[in-house]
Amino acid sequence: MISNRSSGGLSLMAVAAAVSLAACGSSASGSEATGDSSSAPAVPASLTVWVMGDSGANLEAAVEPFVQDTGIEVDVEAIPWDNVNDRLTTAVASGEGPDITQIGLSQLASFLDAGVLEDLSGELADHPNLDPANFPSAVSAENLNPDGGMYSVPWVSDTRVLFYRSDILDEAGISAPPSTWDELRADATTLAARGDGQYGYYIPQWDAPLPVAYTWQTGTDLIAADGSIDVDTDGFRAAVDHYLGFYQDGSVPTAGDFDQTTGFISGTAPMLVSGPYLANAIKEQAPELDGKWDVTTVPADVTSTSLFAGSNLGVWKGTENLDAALQLLDFLTEPATQVAWYQSYGELPAVTAAFDDPALADDPLVAVYAAQLQDSKPLPVSTAWAEANQAILDTLNAIALTGADEDQALAHPRATLAPQTAR
Repeated sequence: MISNRSSGGLSLMAVAAAVSLAACGSSASGSEATGDSSSAPAVPASLTVWVMGDSGANLEAAVEPFVQDTGIEVDVEAIPWDNVNDRLTTAVASGEGPDITQIGLSQLASFLDAGVLEDLSGELADHPNLDPANFPSAVSAENLNPDGGMYSVPWVSDTRVLFYRSDILDEAGISAPPSTWDELRADATTLAARGDGQYGYYIPQWDAPLPVAYTWQTGTDLIAADGSIDVDTDGFRAAVDHYLGFYQDGSVPTAGDFDQTTGFISGTAPMLVSGPYLANAIKEQAPELDGKWDVTTVPADVTSTSLFAGSNLGVWKGTENLDAALQLLDFLTEPATQVAWYQSYGELPAVTAAFDDPALADDPLVAVYAAQLQDSKPLPVSTAWAEANQAILDTLNAIALTGADEDQALAHPRATLAPQTAR
């Protein structure tokens, strides 16, 4: 859904609110002593796993080999993404959570702040698949846990690439996908000139990280060395100009309910930035487009840096099935399991070694995803960041869609962004 809370007079003053985040510490308290089989039940009754979105049935199928091999039952509960915060709040209040939970990277700060995750840093000797060295540097233990410890492990990775309809670009006389900002804007203008209701590019008005990625592409970070959110930079203003330029050219839709999958398949929006999940949707919904679309790394300004997203897995603090939970995490981070998950459901592995498997290494789409992952960054792990990021997006949408004065809307001081810590 699109959030257009902004009005014509909106300012980035909202970004300036200093948010103080509570520091907390975690300690393992599972009743099973990891590595001491004499104190652990041979076969726990079951593990409860929270999975987000609609992949509950998928996960049940994926863990069936684990269930057959270990005798450990796995009860998967699917939670809609929009309900995650409510379920987290309820579980914290009741003291009753799952054994394992999926955690979207954008929600990691909330889980850390709630103090509900076990510190797994002492478990690596017995569970080497969980070693941070197995995962991309973008999701290093330090990046995921700014205050130390290791409260989750990467499960699936996600990055955004440029999808383009090669057939439509060819018809418009564009022989290759754009590789720079200037080419992207020029090509989008050319494609939008095909006629009424036709566009060249698509900007999701709900996509808060997109302006951040544009800022990264200028070689600039929104987080200053002192931890403040700094939008008073030439790089940020260049990113703003790039974002707003597509609206000024009339090359992107302004309708808030525009659907990217439908727009891409129909050709209405033949270029857009999205993740591997879109590739699956195109294959399923429009197999007739095989050979008529492709992906490439995002167009560059100074860099072609994209967003690193995805999901982690964490063990609920105080679980009575700690050893079994660690066994399941070990299974889910096996390269072979990661490859099987991608083949079945199209979500990229988080384990670097999985990309060496021929099933992925010989896939031209995966080659582009893998290249983009090498130049991708995650958003800051902080509850303060989500509010600031949304304020930036709301401001740009107010300028683009409701005519807010650009200079007034972008006037701002700096905001302090404290690191998120675990309780």
